[in-house]
Amino acid sequence: MTESPWEYAPAPESRDIANLKPSYRMFVGGEFTDGGGEPLKSIDPATGEVLAEVASADESDVDTAVRAARSAFDSTWSTMPGTERAKYLFRIARLIQERGRELAVLETLDNGKPIRESRDADIPTAAAHFFHHAGWADKLGHAGYGPDPRPLGVAGQVIPWNFPLLMLAWKIAPALACGNTVVLKPAETTPLSALVFAEICQQAGLPPGVVNILPGAGDIGAALVAHPGVDKVAFTGSTEVGKQIQRTVAGTGKKLTLELGGKAANIVFDDAPLDQAVEGIVNGIFFNQGHVCCAGSRLLVQESVAEELLERLRARIRTLRVGDPLDKNTDVGAINSAEQLARITELADSGDAEGAQRWTSPCPLPDRGFFFAPTVFSGVQQSMRIAREEIFGPVLSVLTFRTPAEAIAKANNTPYGLSAGIWSEKGSRILWAAQQLRAGVVWANTFNRFDPTAPFGGYQESGFGREGGRAGLEAYLDV
Repeated sequence: MTESPWEYAPAPESRDIANLKPSYRMFVGGEFTDGGGEPLKSIDPATGEVLAEVASADESDVDTAVRAARSAFDSTWSTMPGTERAKYLFRIARLIQERGRELAVLETLDNGKPIRESRDADIPTAAAHFFHHAGWADKLGHAGYGPDPRPLGVAGQVIPWNFPLLMLAWKIAPALACGNTVVLKPAETTPLSALVFAEICQQAGLPPGVVNILPGAGDIGAALVAHPGVDKVAFTGSTEVGKQIQRTVAGTGKKLTLELGGKAANIVFDDAPLDQAVEGIVNGIFFNQGHVCCAGSRLLVQESVAEELLERLRARIRTLRVGDPLDKNTDVGAINSAEQLARITELADSGDAEGAQRWTSPCPLPDRGFFFAPTVFSGVQQSMRIAREEIFGPVLSVLTFRTPAEAIAKANNTPYGLSAGIWSEKGSRILWAAQQLRAGVVWANTFNRFDPTAPFGGYQESGFGREGGRAGLEAYLDV
């Protein structure tokens, strides 16, 4: 008698916890207000249904928000003692924690990521960034940037859709801790958690104009970047847009940090603990549906263990559950938008056309919404698009190598330089490889580990500047 496969019973989180409103307004000068642009519709990517209507800014709203931020900077925030600024950041951190379940459900509805990722990663790490930077607010003179570092002024910040609240925290927390005020534009497809964060700013009693939130499309981000009243620009997103921003701010004197795309190599040597490596590979590429700039989308495996590793990897991927992001048992949620799903599909099809061997998880996919099954390409050559271009989805490209030197050469054969992973039991090999890899962050026997005390960032076409830790403060100080 054969046993039937064991199945998880559905364990959905209630969407009512998100306290969804039918409409949301932008946040300027401490007040929610209607925008001058065409309203946006926020879509649930798991169903295609409209979640809410969101007011959109126009260029005049950008000017109003920048003026509000400048007034708050001059009159209140930049002159406030660091100990007092810290109190506001601590309040915000605690309020994020207190409203964590609400924020997690809202983030999952708006973004499509699994609820356990929103609940266990995004929201706690966002709160941790505010706690960490609150601790720096009265210690900036001891951060290594001179005895009396000064804030820059108004920070214009543009964030992506893959980690909406967490990217907001990465940007706003250090800016406020250093005494700057902020005008932030959330991504067009995921504005809801940013606007609930504006409610949190009100709850915390943050002075009007210190934080301003402007929903809108790319033209609003471009207007914010180009505004003469902005002193510092911070952007996380695509390399193409990052290059446009760099051209815009060239010669203006604005300080700039860019965290852009990536095509990270995850290197598995023949002495690696394979089961542990498999878990790291799965986390590296399928976490958040692969919507991660530093995703380990290129797997480099030493030839002698490649077949065994791929067998174990496929067996593990078969166990991943793709489906309702609000189900606590879901491992891989929905692709954020129809546009992104089309991009992933087109690049995966190019892998077929160029001769790579495609393996797709046999998992069932929901009948509606935007979903893509976890996919692995083997027999990949470095010239193929799937090995060169950022897919930003649950697609893994596998290449092999014979010697450590070949592994490094292949890993570095990319215009990007955001992250990399190394799997080996030899500490000396790990240290040697880490020194050779051209990447801003290198993980050893793990992947996708983040902490607000550690700086994160890349170089080459992955951008420049650092976020997090003591090093991340420099981007918001006049040093």
